[in-house]
Amino acid sequence: MTRLDASRRQSALDRLNAHAPFLARLAVINPDDVECFLNDGTDVALAAVAPPATGDDIMRSLRQWRGRLALLFALGDLSGEHDVATTTRLLTKFADQACDAALAAAFAERVPDEEPRGLAVIALGKLGSHELNYSSDIDPILIFDPDTLPRRSRDDPGEAAVRIGRRMTEILSARTGDGHVLRVDLRLRPHPEVTPIVLPVDAAISYYESEALAWEQAAFIRSRASAGDRTLGDQFLSAIQPFIWRRSLDFRQLKEIGAMSDRIRDHFAQGQAFGPGFDLKRGRGGIREIEFFAQVHQLIYGGRDPSLRVPATVDALAALAAAGRIEADDATRLSGHYATLRRIEHRLQMIEDQQTHCLPTQEGALDCVARLDGEPDGAALLAALAPVVADVGSCYDRLVAERAVTTGLPRDEDALAAQLAASGFDPPAAALRTIAEWRGGKLRALRSPAALDALETMLPELVKAIGAAPDPDATLTRFDKLVAGLPSAINFFHLLGAQPALARIAMRILSLAPTLADALGARVELIEGLIDQRAFEAPANREQLLAEWEPGLAALDYERLLDRVRDHVGERRFAYGVQLIAGSTDPLVVACGYSELAEAALTVLADATVAEFVAAHGRIPDSELVVLALGRLGGRALTHASDLDLIYLFTGDHLAESDGPRPLGATTYYNRLAQRVTGAMSVPTAAGKLYDVDTRLRPQGAQGPLVVTLDSFERYQREEAWTWEHMALLRARPVYGSDKARGEVDRIIAELLTIPRDPAKLVADAAAMRSKIAVHKPANGALDIKGGPGGLVDLEFAMQVTQLDSGQCHDPNIAAALACMKAAGLVPAEVIEAHGLLARMLVMLRLTAPEGEPPTAAARQLVASQCGEPGWPQLLAAHDGARQEIANWWGSIRPEKENET
Repeated sequence: MTRLDASRRQSALDRLNAHAPFLARLAVINPDDVECFLNDGTDVALAAVAPPATGDDIMRSLRQWRGRLALLFALGDLSGEHDVATTTRLLTKFADQACDAALAAAFAERVPDEEPRGLAVIALGKLGSHELNYSSDIDPILIFDPDTLPRRSRDDPGEAAVRIGRRMTEILSARTGDGHVLRVDLRLRPHPEVTPIVLPVDAAISYYESEALAWEQAAFIRSRASAGDRTLGDQFLSAIQPFIWRRSLDFRQLKEIGAMSDRIRDHFAQGQAFGPGFDLKRGRGGIREIEFFAQVHQLIYGGRDPSLRVPATVDALAALAAAGRIEADDATRLSGHYATLRRIEHRLQMIEDQQTHCLPTQEGALDCVARLDGEPDGAALLAALAPVVADVGSCYDRLVAERAVTTGLPRDEDALAAQLAASGFDPPAAALRTIAEWRGGKLRALRSPAALDALETMLPELVKAIGAAPDPDATLTRFDKLVAGLPSAINFFHLLGAQPALARIAMRILSLAPTLADALGARVELIEGLIDQRAFEAPANREQLLAEWEPGLAALDYERLLDRVRDHVGERRFAYGVQLIAGSTDPLVVACGYSELAEAALTVLADATVAEFVAAHGRIPDSELVVLALGRLGGRALTHASDLDLIYLFTGDHLAESDGPRPLGATTYYNRLAQRVTGAMSVPTAAGKLYDVDTRLRPQGAQGPLVVTLDSFERYQREEAWTWEHMALLRARPVYGSDKARGEVDRIIAELLTIPRDPAKLVADAAAMRSKIAVHKPANGALDIKGGPGGLVDLEFAMQVTQLDSGQCHDPNIAAALACMKAAGLVPAEVIEAHGLLARMLVMLRLTAPEGEPPTAAARQLVASQCGEPGWPQLLAAHDGARQEIANWWGSIRPEKENET
């Protein structure tokens, strides 16, 4: 022990004796603990304090144990050997152990021959987050399982559970000559005025799934199974995770959670002003506002980001900062402020073991608190706290301001018309009629008082956003149509009112992108994903997506996983489309992002489907499924609505048999497995549709088996395949299977593509196939970017003939292959630029004009800008020039007879 250690320990004891009567009495009662602390420190002293033994007088032994720990916890805190986080964690550990001991004693009194089981303590609040105060009550919820709870033969399960719960509470809370153990408050359970103190687990789950209030969702952020039957408690919490962490955030609840803080400020107004009497917990800039600051952000983002689901306040702030949800500097400052405020709160409670949070109003009492903390007097303590409280209040006020509601629109028709005209509606007549119809409850979603209230809250921001859209009247019409299709618009309206930036994005979607507008109409909650600014970052690759999804998918059953993957893909695809509408990302980058997204979805769903299939049928020894992507997926260039061209293959012996409970021959095994993978990727579920899957490019097309061995695939391609099938392989790459299997597929394709060919036959075969396509799938208007003379199909035919003839540049990605061909002198330089322009146009037009018609006047400028042109006329001119370059190149390759035709 150093002199400094000795000095700090003695100072802690001296301050305790001088300023904390409750602790001074404990020091007199427990001199050996004090001596051990002074000589060996807090941790050694604590290690010498054993919990009560079985058979002890539980009422007395628990209280004496608590007194010894309370003394040592305080000495560790006052001496600086334990920081606030350590102290609160130790206090929480004691509470857990005390609850277990009291519950065991209650069981032993009623069913002495049974082990405690079937009754769980669910910790909420600071007990749930391991952040208990020095003199805190605990707020648990008690649940029981009627099927496993031990009871006397004539006891009703519910009555037995209540008796055990009541006895546990009495053991902990009753005040005797030795004091109490813990104050227990059971009023956080559902409807405490009418429900028993211990709830059946199924009834509790049903309540939280269907009836729970906003504050209850917030409370369960800091929940855990803390005592009793922890397995039962964990099962209960797992069942209600969708209630706690909602992927689709209810902004009515968020608004109510914010209002809770306002009511607390109002109710405890006398403790709001900083100074003597200030309420450290509920005052402006106090502990509660730091906790609410963290919890509101967790509620907004935690449903989609499992890394934010941490109960402790400081840990939550750190997680929010690490995820980029709040500023790192805010998290650091608030964490430091939290420790300061909690430390002074502990000093208040150490004095007489009272659950108080208010600084004393009397000068002498305030000086006492200050000196216990090591400050010279109350004035010095206030001076130290003042900047802390001011900064916390400022941070929370900014959060409150972000959800502030603007003044509603006028109801007077003339005044409303003037405001609409000023917002961009010229003339305002159509908007006046629509708003009047909304206010009159014409739409199903607007027939309740709550819906009309949400409408009025949102209208000012909505009018601003629609008025700023390129075509306000058309956008208003589409918004009206969207709302007409909703069963309820309350949460949607609250969201738009609370997030003006999202309202502007939503109106831009309705104005410019019918594809996204349809998606939004089908799943209005898609707009919530845009709250996260990461939705506007560069598209993620397959590995990043898999890492992001894995925590939320690991525990799901197969059916729920199908839905969740559809949710993930729908949200990402929507966000990528919004990036295009915002003009923030190159369409070719987004096309690659669409492809990585599809590949990630295929990986997850194929893995899950294989696992399900193996459980029923086992595995084929030394064999596996391989998926080969072709077309736009193979070339990493999907559009928003592209289908997936896939070929299924398998390795190993086709005569082998699976080793499971229901064995299958290899060919049957993999054909059934591939059908299920296709279904997993394409069948609509409750979460909607994922992708259309096209398997017709497999050997022998639709007439052939769905899956063949690698050997059969190679043999077919060498001996039977048409020229166009080898052309298709130029955009093929394996997207599922082990590295070894993928490598073997790559080898086969590379060898096939470098087979020497008769140039004349190659050109003639390609030209004949191109002519068939032109007949069976003619161009759909002048803006059919793929079809027609000089379109992308012509470009692919020209480059594929050149690639097969030269044996070079076999990259599946067209842009990469063209760059290679340019370097080798195999393609005119002008074709590179032509491809870039048409590829970007294709991506943009699939979003803004999905039916092949020209985009609306409002969307034309967006398409032009995303394609690098100043306006629509210039884009059309560039488009015509690009087609001519491609047509010239294809014309220089195909036979003279074809050219004449």
